[in-house]
Formats: sequence, structure tokens, C-alpha cells
Amino acid sequence: MGAVAIEQPVKTAKSSKRRVRESVATAVRLSRQVFDALGQKQVMISLVLVAVLVASAIGVVASVHQNRDLFNTLAQLQTKRDQYHREWSQLLLEQSALSAHGRVEKLASERFGMVVPGREDIVLVPMMSPSSVH
Repeated sequence: MGAVAIEQPVKTAKSSKRRVRESVATAVRLSRQVFDALGQKQVMISLVLVAVLVASAIGVVASVHQNRDLFNTLAQLQTKRDQYHREWSQLLLEQSALSAHGRVEKLASERFGMVVPGREDIVLVPMMSPSSVH
């Protein structure tokens, strides 16, 4: 035996047009009430306060975003500063090592054949006073 399906009757177009008309009438009525309420002083003040609140919230969001961007930039700059500081410290150590007296003396004797003069090779030149020079 087969199954029997019972279909609901199709709604007529007249009832749907009536519902649309009722919905439009309700929307118009609510719109009139809203516009009538906008004329009241308390509602206008409330709307202005809501607008100020929204503007303030947008300002806070923009400020926080800018703060985060600036903080990220600061962190990057501090990292670079630390890197430059390490490099500067290494350069100072290298300069200190290259300018040590023992190294300079050794290089002078090896490259240029320089030697430390003995006592007999040192000549002292007397200093002249400015009044004796004419």
C-alpha cells in the first residue's frame, strides 16, 4: 500500500498583499512616532550625547592604535641602539688592543727598524723664552 500525502492549500495573493500593506502602514506609523519624538528636547540631547560617546570611542581606538605603533617603533629602535652599543664596545676593545704600547713598539721595530735610543743618543734642547725671539 502506498503513502498518501496531504498538501496544505496555497495561500492566495490577496492575503499576502494585505500583510504587505499592514507592514508598510506599521512602518509609516513608527516612523512618524520617531520623527515626532525627535522634536523633543530630551531626545535631541540624548542623540547628541550618543554621537559624542561614539566619537570619543573612535578617538580612544585611534589613540590605542597609534600607541601600539609607536611602542613597536620604540622597541625596534631600542634593539638597534643595543646593537650599536655592542658594536661600539667591540670597536673600543679593538682600538685598545691595537694601540697597546707593546704592540706599537714591536711594529715600529719590525716594520721601520726603529729602536729605543740609549742615554748617550738623547739630546736635550733648551727651551727659548718668547722675549729672546726677535
